[in-house]
Amino acid sequence: MIQNKEQPLIFERSRPGRVGHGLGDIDHTNEKVEDILPADYIREEEPELPEVSELQLIRHYTSLSTRNYGVDSGFYPLGSCTMKYNPKMNEDVARMPGFAHVHPYQPEEQVQGALEVMYHLQQSLAEITGMDEVTLQPAAGAQGEWTGLMMIRAFHEANGEKGRDKVIVPDSAHGTNPASAAVAGFTPVTVKTDERGLVDLDHLRELAGSDTAALMLTNPNTLGLFEEDIVEMAAIIHEAGGRLYYDGANSNAILGISRPGDMGFDVVHLNLHKTFTGPHGGGGPGSGPVGVKKELIPFLPKPVLQKTEKGFTWDSERPQSIGRVKPYYGNFGINLRAYTYIRTMGAEGLRKVSEYAVLNANYLMRRLEPYFDLPYNRHCKHEFVLSGKRQKKLGVKTLDMAKRLLDYGYHPPTIYFPINIEECMMMEPTETETKETLDEFADAMIQIAQEVEENPEIVQEAPHHTVVKRLDEALAARKPVLKYGDSNQD
Repeated sequence: MIQNKEQPLIFERSRPGRVGHGLGDIDHTNEKVEDILPADYIREEEPELPEVSELQLIRHYTSLSTRNYGVDSGFYPLGSCTMKYNPKMNEDVARMPGFAHVHPYQPEEQVQGALEVMYHLQQSLAEITGMDEVTLQPAAGAQGEWTGLMMIRAFHEANGEKGRDKVIVPDSAHGTNPASAAVAGFTPVTVKTDERGLVDLDHLRELAGSDTAALMLTNPNTLGLFEEDIVEMAAIIHEAGGRLYYDGANSNAILGISRPGDMGFDVVHLNLHKTFTGPHGGGGPGSGPVGVKKELIPFLPKPVLQKTEKGFTWDSERPQSIGRVKPYYGNFGINLRAYTYIRTMGAEGLRKVSEYAVLNANYLMRRLEPYFDLPYNRHCKHEFVLSGKRQKKLGVKTLDMAKRLLDYGYHPPTIYFPINIEECMMMEPTETETKETLDEFADAMIQIAQEVEENPEIVQEAPHHTVVKRLDEALAARKPVLKYGDSNQD
């Protein structure tokens, strides 16, 4: 309970004259600041920094760090995000001096080891996805989407079909899909979901035509369901002259079991910071490699890493390339972590990742099914969606239940997504959680469902036991207060 006490801001701890360093007399050269720095770089006034001792400083930020929540401290059931454990072996490899100290401007002959690792990672990802070639340049999944779409655009233009300006996106898609299509210069067009939770084939046939550039699809989709008609869907789009783009955010469900390339996809991106255990969100940068089929290889971002008789080298002579999409060549540290993960797991291990992820999701779904509405009562893959419609009838929203979960020590699942499910809760337990953890989480969810019936106010006013009580996150997003002492609020 000590952690939950109110903690002053670092500025509120400040007292005039206190210092947080012990460097002694640093003016031993008798030089003035004006003699060392150009006048343009000297502040006219002292910066408004807190004046605290070193001990105060250390205690303040150490205390704040204990309030962080992450995969190393608790269960993180965010649907569609694959927030799973990051093995520490990956971290050790990424910190090896031979990798951590290389510089992207070093000559190729000095960094052959780093280039070899990246080349083999590309080969591994191509095999896992069923693609012919992979680029590691994109910095995250969303940039991978944009990169893939730009290659599709270049492909159509090279074939004299600039009129293909529509990208078909399911109504349950990740929000980045239509956004990426728009940024790439396309017009997003929505295809409906049928009563099974899958793409409506009749509607897809209506939409596909001479103006279709691509279909962007996640499989399993964002409802956690595998698109059973994927081969027919691929045929519909290809017969119309379009390409299939695979959003790889849900790849944790299919490793070693099915490959996008075998489903008929032409382009795929992967989220190495999700499926392949790179730190996620605030824990580190993303990585969104893109794989393509043979006909799209000429349009890959340049330079392209190649293996030659003399070693590994960059090929910049790519006249049809869409150009460079990121400085240097991808987020090297995250790529190293993914390569380590793939090598330590092996083909059999990667398949078990998906098998256990699917097993955990179905187990948790069935445990919670009696207490919440289940929009699609069928076998799910790595994630599933529930609905809080019955709780809403009692005056308690999904948002209230998510906030109540904080009192039980859990990060809430994804809520209100996909947007085509009323009062949606989306959960992905991943393969790394034990049955005991899943049962404890399920017990908390069940307890909340019972509270809704017996004492709804306790849920409506949650959380009660957190450091910060109920927040208005919409106001915080629209009118953020970003600095101490800022009183510019309505």
